[in-house]
Amino acid sequence: MTGSGLARPTGSTGDEGMRVLLSSVPSDAHTWNLVFLQLALEQAGIRVRNLGACVPTASLLDAACDWQPDAVVISTVNGHGYPDGRHLIGEFRARPPLRSIPIVIGGKLGIAGASDGHRIREMVRLGFDAVFPDDADFTELESFLRGLPATTARAMRSEGGPAC
Repeated sequence: MTGSGLARPTGSTGDEGMRVLLSSVPSDAHTWNLVFLQLALEQAGIRVRNLGACVPTASLLDAACDWQPDAVVISTVNGHGYPDGRHLIGEFRARPPLRSIPIVIGGKLGIAGASDGHRIREMVRLGFDAVFPDDADFTELESFLRGLPATTARAMRSEGGPAC
């Protein structure tokens, strides 16, 4: 993903602004994509907690429960986004307090190249709110995040939130 012309997201309101939890799938050791996304999101006025590469699914779920972000962004470049993402989204949506938090995945979903259409549809069917293939532009992610309504995560934070 590449980007330019970033603006402050309007999807969440309040003094602290939008909060995004950023991670990769467990098998992906790449970090430059995460650094780029963190910097681009921060430039857009979004608070980012970057969990880094090779994050076990349980650690991602715990971080989402603890921090209660407005959205979760998963980036992958190793070509295993589809199988790892399928497992991750099942675990994520299985936790009731996380069900209302938007989660997206982007990057290289497989190694077959341009045949990602069926993978994208399947990932959305399984519970991802959006899927951005590796040829997507950063502005597509930014527009998606800007279009999000204030989530229940913000309300949960102000009320102490339910335990996960």
